[in-house]
Amino acid sequence: MQPAIGFIGMGIMGMPMAANLLKAGFTLKVYNRTAAKAQPLIEAGATLAASPRELAQEVDLLILMVTGPEAVQDVLWGREGAFRELGPGKTLINMSTVSPRFSRELNSVLSGAGTTFIDAPVSGSKKAAEEKALIILASGPQEAVAQVTPVLATLGKKVVYCGEAGQGSMMKMSINLLLGLMMAGLAEAVAFGRAGGLSPEAILEVVHAGPLSCGLFQLKTEMLLSGEFPPQFPLKHMTKDAKFIIDTAFETGAGAPLGHLLLHLYRRGLSHGLGEEDFAAIYRVLEAPPG
Repeated sequence: MQPAIGFIGMGIMGMPMAANLLKAGFTLKVYNRTAAKAQPLIEAGATLAASPRELAQEVDLLILMVTGPEAVQDVLWGREGAFRELGPGKTLINMSTVSPRFSRELNSVLSGAGTTFIDAPVSGSKKAAEEKALIILASGPQEAVAQVTPVLATLGKKVVYCGEAGQGSMMKMSINLLLGLMMAGLAEAVAFGRAGGLSPEAILEVVHAGPLSCGLFQLKTEMLLSGEFPPQFPLKHMTKDAKFIIDTAFETGAGAPLGHLLLHLYRRGLSHGLGEEDFAAIYRVLEAPPG
């Protein structure tokens, strides 16, 4: 028997993810702070809850895909929050990006109330969400993760079990550290080459012709050539994740010298007013004169 699924968060990622659940035939009820954003899903067959509490009351499995820890807390413990209706027999999957420490603390509170908690952030941006090509980084009780894998599998191409609750978020931090560094590296290489008289087209042609070519660089090539950076993964979110990475490095004792540089670069991106653009807009920081 399929679970009744609730989904909170109709943003860049949440909207296509929820739509894919509907396409897979799941019964879906949704909530979004701005109800109008959920209208395409309602037209496609979902129903709309008036509050997180109402949603949690009516579903077996509740998925969160919101902007970060503050939004998770508001959904659970804010006015008409969902926590009041959670407990035994309910499963909550947080797919939002938060720190490992936050996930562990959330697990302690929810499991203490009898709710099964699964920490399952994703690797991938808007295009991957639309194409069901996300990598799901799942953690929590292994049996519980196995039970919800048929649901998670409708959202991505692979579900990776990472360990106990919090380890999915740890994997997300590790992958986003690499993601941010790769994007900054490509942007700096193009800016460096242009300063020496090379065309961006020629630089990127060489990148794509050899072993440096990868899906990320292919996805961002048109942005670098056009100078337009429509958000697939907004720069402000990468900046937030870079802060999580540095906080986690401090807590674990991990050396992250490039992570510190990454946070500095993306904070400069925010100061340049690039927060709402795709994180590939870090190129604009790197092509600008120092200062």
